[in-house]
Amino acid sequence: MRRIVFVVLAGLLSLAVHAAPLGVEGAAEAAPARGANDAWMGQLHTVGSETSDVAGRLLGTALGLIGVPYRFGGGSAETGFDCSGLVRYVYANTLGLVLPRRAAEQAQVTTPVTKDELRPGDLVFFNTMRRAFSHVGVYLGDGKFVHAPSKGDSVKVSDMNDRYWARRFNGARRVGALEDASVGAR
Repeated sequence: MRRIVFVVLAGLLSLAVHAAPLGVEGAAEAAPARGANDAWMGQLHTVGSETSDVAGRLLGTALGLIGVPYRFGGGSAETGFDCSGLVRYVYANTLGLVLPRRAAEQAQVTTPVTKDELRPGDLVFFNTMRRAFSHVGVYLGDGKFVHAPSKGDSVKVSDMNDRYWARRFNGARRVGALEDASVGAR
């Protein structure tokens, strides 16, 4: 049953991915080009049995923000996001849970998990600035994550197994709300 619900959700999210981000009126220009994320949409179907309702809502919020421009220090769909602002926005607007502002602080208040234990909705951290936990994204499943990469780019999905990200990966964390929700999901 959960797999069927997720397949339907993934189909709906596919439509949302190509529309304006949630909460942004008149922002069609922020939508990605068709096909930019189609390749991974099919792969999300395979993680349905591992996705709790809470994680599904988090992924829906995160995927709805694809195409919003990067903005250093940004934390809103209207003005743009940096990586930690995106994560903070997703958790606050989905669960009402306010995480710290910086990626390193987000890592400090969450529970470490191994790469093998990753589940949709977990946080993935990377060393992109010669310091641990300098970049963060929301794990989607199947090695994919959504994040706000850098200046001149926009919120998008990337693959942790791509050489750039694989070399910089430095940990994964689970937010307490996902730990609680996963008890019923397994």
